[in-house]
Amino acid sequence: MLLNLRDMLAVAKKHGFAIGAFNTSDLALVRAVVEQAEETQTPAILQFAPGEFKYATPWFFRYVRERVKDSPVPFALHLDHGKTVEECAAAIQAGFTSVMIDGSLLPYEENKALTRQVTELAHLFDVSVEGELGTIGTMGNSDEGGVKDVLYTDPAQVVDFVQATGCDALAVAIGTAHGIYPEGFKPQLRLDILQKIHEASDTALVLHGGSDNPDEEIRRACAIGIHKVNISSDIKQVFFCKIHEIYTGTGNFMPPQVFGPAILEVRKTVQEKMDLFGSTGKAVCWRMLD
Repeated sequence: MLLNLRDMLAVAKKHGFAIGAFNTSDLALVRAVVEQAEETQTPAILQFAPGEFKYATPWFFRYVRERVKDSPVPFALHLDHGKTVEECAAAIQAGFTSVMIDGSLLPYEENKALTRQVTELAHLFDVSVEGELGTIGTMGNSDEGGVKDVLYTDPAQVVDFVQATGCDALAVAIGTAHGIYPEGFKPQLRLDILQKIHEASDTALVLHGGSDNPDEEIRRACAIGIHKVNISSDIKQVFFCKIHEIYTGTGNFMPPQVFGPAILEVRKTVQEKMDLFGSTGKAVCWRMLD
C-alpha cells in the first residue's frame, strides 16, 4: 500500500517504533528495500534527494508507484531535502506521497514562510510535508547536503514552527551528519535536546544522518520520540563495495551476476536497520486499522 508520511508515522507513534527511510537512487536499491520489507512484513519509506530525483527521472517513479501501490506492506514515496517550492511541486507531480522542504539555512521567519507555502500546496493533493528546524552536519560524501557547523534545534521554537507551518513531521538537529564518518570520528547525539523537543510537541520527529551512528544512541533516540530515521550512506556503501569486490575479484561485468549479490548485501543492512528501529514485522499494525 502507498501512504503519505502523516498516515505512516501516526501508526508508528501509536505503537512505539520508528520507520526506516532509505535513499534509493535506482532500481537495484529500490528492489533491495522493497523486497526485504515485503519478506519481513515491515513498513518502509523510499526517498530521493533532489539530485537522486533528477538522476532517476520522473518516468522511473511510475514504476516505483506501480510496484508498491498494491503491496500488503505500507510504503511512502518521499522527497528528501527539497530546497524550493518548484522541487517539491515536481515530486508531487511525479506521484510522491510526501515531500520535505528544507528551509533550515534560511532565517527562522523565512523558513516558516517557505514551509507553510509548501504545506498549503502539498495538502491540496493529500501529500504530507516534513520541515526542518536546525541544521544537519555533513561529512562531504553524501547527496543530501548539510553544513560544517551544526545548529541544534531550539526546543523553544518547535511548537511555534509546527503550528505556523502546518507541517506533518519535523526533522530535528541533535548532532548527526550526512555521510560516512571518517576514521576516529565519534558522533554523540544530544539526546537531552531530543527529550526537550519531545516534551514540547507531539509532532512526528525525524532523525537525519542516521547512517554510521552508534546503534545504542539510535535505539535510544527512537525510544525517546524519533519515528522516522533516514538511511542513505550505509546502504550505498555496502552496495558499491560488493560490486567492486565482484568485479575486481572476477572481472565479471554481467549485471545479474554483479548486481544480484549487491542487492542481497544491501538487504542485510536494511534488515539490520529495521531491527534497530523496532519496525520489523509491524506491517500488521496497519491491517489492524481495517
